[in-house]
Amino acid sequence: MKAWEQDQGTEGSMISMFGDPSGEFTKAVGMEMTAEGPVSVGIIGRCKRHAMYVVDGVVKAVAVAESEIDPAGDDFPEKTLAPALIEMAKSAVSA
Repeated sequence: MKAWEQDQGTEGSMISMFGDPSGEFTKAVGMEMTAEGPVSVGIIGRCKRHAMYVVDGVVKAVAVAESEIDPAGDDFPEKTLAPALIEMAKSAVSA
């Protein structure tokens, strides 16, 4: 994660990146891929593409990029990209 953080230029910023090699967090927050069928070959148990807006350890908003044809959310990441996250944070603050 450290190398990805450096590559993405987020080192030292307000963005935090965390790994989950055992999948404990993924399961705890309900983001484990459970889709069956040929589209999910090799990805059962992996984490869905998602983003969370968290303030002082409290989840204020969650965005998940999964779809019926793309359970991982990799083909349609728009819900988890920066413009969507900015709007999600704004909505959470005004709520």
